[in-house]
Amino acid sequence: MSEEPITNSPHPSGTPSEATRWKTLARLIAYSVGLVLIISFWFAWSDEGFSGLNKTDFTFLLVAGFLAQLVDGALGMGYGITGATILLSSGVNPAMISAGIHTSELFSSGLSGYSHYRFGNVDKNLFRQLLVPGVIGSIIGAILIIVLGNELGSMVRPLLAAYTLFMGVTLLVRAFRTIQHEKDFNNYRVLAGAGGFLDAFAGGGWGPVVTSTLISKGHTPNTTIGTVSLTEFFVTLASSITFVFFLGISHWQVIAGLILGGLIAAPVAALIAGRIPRKIAMVSLGILVVIWSARILFTLL
Repeated sequence: MSEEPITNSPHPSGTPSEATRWKTLARLIAYSVGLVLIISFWFAWSDEGFSGLNKTDFTFLLVAGFLAQLVDGALGMGYGITGATILLSSGVNPAMISAGIHTSELFSSGLSGYSHYRFGNVDKNLFRQLLVPGVIGSIIGAILIIVLGNELGSMVRPLLAAYTLFMGVTLLVRAFRTIQHEKDFNNYRVLAGAGGFLDAFAGGGWGPVVTSTLISKGHTPNTTIGTVSLTEFFVTLASSITFVFFLGISHWQVIAGLILGGLIAAPVAALIAGRIPRKIAMVSLGILVVIWSARILFTLL
């Protein structure tokens, strides 16, 4: 069965200023709530730890969530890759890394997807092409990392570090790549399936794989980012449900740290979004991911 052709939709009907006001308000509310929760968590913690997590570990998770959301807000992608790269160096179980990242990302991806839909940034035809294979790939990736992460965790960790290293190099390459206009590109379902699988298995990669590929093939950036962001919510939801079904809620400490760190970063990301040239941001992120991943591989091997 042949793929339906994808067309680029026009500029969103909503005005940029209106969209900015809504997003700024949401981020300010999130910022306030986040600060209150963090202060409450911090003073509730004892020196011996709280539910198996001490203050040092919780602070590390806050930093991971903060940096991941900061990168995602500036680039429109990179939450999973950034979070996974940081958490890999902390010794967290690979399955817990992906489960924590995707469950915490549900909040930001849901808000982002709704905002893009509300302001007309969604190509419905492209959305239909990406949705089902992305969800299927995500579920398969989640199940595989759960099985391998629990049974072969020591072997999976260098594999994931190699993947994040590859994604860092990919970001560097695509930062300097000239956009191609390939109207005959029709591998949307394969692309979505691969993106969903890698995203769930490695903790991130949906944006760098799917968004970057589509834009490099000549698709309009605003509709591509909006459509992929909306699809990401359902892909993330599918993997999160899979993780909860198999792992329960034993990873709630990781989720809490990532969410609270992301809430603090949200207003900061709003300030820098669009102010840093995309090429500079992608190169900076690529270099950091490459260095950090190479360090993890060197330590493990």
